[in-house]
Amino acid sequence: MPRTAARILVDQLKIQGVNHVFCVPGESYLAVLDAFFDARGIRLIVNRHESGSTFMADAYAKLTGQPGVAFVTRGPGATNASIGVHTAFQDSTPMVLFVGQVGSDFAEREAFQEIDYRRMFGQMAKWVAQIDRADRIPEFVAHAFQTASSGRPGPVVLALPEDLLDQTAKVEDAACHQPVQAAPTEAQVSGLRRLLGQARAPLVLLGGTGWTDAACDDIRRFVEANQLPVACAFRYQDLFDNRHSNYVGDVGIGLNPKLAQRVRDADLLLAIGPRLGEMTTGGYSLISVPRPRQTLVHAHQGIEELGRVYQAQMMIASGMPQLAARLAAISPVESPTWAALTREARAEYEAWQAQAPVYGAEKPRLDLWQVVQMLQATLPADTIVTNGAGNFATWAHRYWRYGGLRTQLAPTAGSMGYGVPAGIAAKLVAPERTVLTFAGDGDFLMTAQELATAAMYQAGVLILVFNNGMYGTIRMHQERHHPARVIGTELLNPRFDLLAQSYGGFGTVVDSSGQFAPALQEALAFIRARRLPAVIELRTDAQVITPGTTLAAIRASALAGR
Repeated sequence: MPRTAARILVDQLKIQGVNHVFCVPGESYLAVLDAFFDARGIRLIVNRHESGSTFMADAYAKLTGQPGVAFVTRGPGATNASIGVHTAFQDSTPMVLFVGQVGSDFAEREAFQEIDYRRMFGQMAKWVAQIDRADRIPEFVAHAFQTASSGRPGPVVLALPEDLLDQTAKVEDAACHQPVQAAPTEAQVSGLRRLLGQARAPLVLLGGTGWTDAACDDIRRFVEANQLPVACAFRYQDLFDNRHSNYVGDVGIGLNPKLAQRVRDADLLLAIGPRLGEMTTGGYSLISVPRPRQTLVHAHQGIEELGRVYQAQMMIASGMPQLAARLAAISPVESPTWAALTREARAEYEAWQAQAPVYGAEKPRLDLWQVVQMLQATLPADTIVTNGAGNFATWAHRYWRYGGLRTQLAPTAGSMGYGVPAGIAAKLVAPERTVLTFAGDGDFLMTAQELATAAMYQAGVLILVFNNGMYGTIRMHQERHHPARVIGTELLNPRFDLLAQSYGGFGTVVDSSGQFAPALQEALAFIRARRLPAVIELRTDAQVITPGTTLAAIRASALAGR
């Protein structure tokens, strides 16, 4: 039977397995909104800003392993949404973004809100296209999902001219996409084992996307059988249970100096999944460019990533489940020293976590180390932790022990504002789980309007707002490079507790260590009873800029070095 283009489009989404769509409504795709009215099995989540839509789609994909889907309108809607597309690209997250476009009869006239999306999104998406014929919608949508989920996953953008959506066509539906990944060859697996047998100080570094529960179990069996130390790349700490005796820490910002030295001293580095970007390599210093001092085995989903920066001795184009299954099946390598090496590295990790933060001359009233310890002792092991960008996130990265796959949602692209929408999306997808969001004061206010989304859909996420009255990361760099010349980094903030209450949520202020435990219990009880968001504002000492130093110390060091 003939169907409108909008109906064909929504039917294809159902076939592709879509069950959540995140959007801000716009007149450019009104016909699609109307088609959603009759769609069964697709939950339409309406956001308050397009960045919230694409951040939520990104978080949905990270949590489920399925492409996240967002709809935004043309022009300003697309530009607002672009931050989430860029995040999905750098994080290798499968996403399909549909953008309204001016009618074809107005094209190339700089009509109202017209943008050429191929040029706009060209560098931050795997594929950008415009659908101009209703009978080709199944083809385009199937290709979009196939592209987003295969090889190195990433975002795809499809533009929808307004006059297309009311056209009718007789067309067959496409089939559901089937993600395609490469697999290691027998020669590569044998070669990897041979390199492992020659190593004295090997280290496994996990990262990237495309992991499944089975793949993580296979990697665990591989490292247990070979008694290997395991580290995780920047913001991929949930790929290996942090409580496991083989886990030795994360390789990212605020890296344990002893773990950094182990990376440098490793004679075999098995990098399974990560891109080996700036954050994971300490600004490309832990691994020399282009020829590493370590024997490097680099496995990645995208063949274009292999050899891009580092000329590894062995480069393996493979999906993570495919490679992990082969590694779990190889016979273990016997070594008299690896078990002791792993125990030493684990002890260094535990000492790093137990080490008291640097507070300067006077300990602050609110001890953030105690806050994280209380959270860890109170919340379930499968708690989903989300965060955006800022120095506040170092408290989660250094002191929280992630319980396994899909317990961490954080942008490797360093996008501010990510944590709140990601936390809300996580609670919508997994309402039975506890969701904890770390947010800085500047970070929080970039997407705080999504509290309205949380209230509307009863997403009871727990949000900690670290309020130090400044853009802390930029202030830290400011003091390092231009000491005592503070400008542009101070913030005047609202009452975050009252802001949360105005949305119908829970809000309270904590400014001393003793106040946190009762505030936490009250917030959790509110979430259980009301299924609404809860915000605990942590009024922190501005001097405590990271767990390892203070602003005063950074300024003094910079001035002394002049």
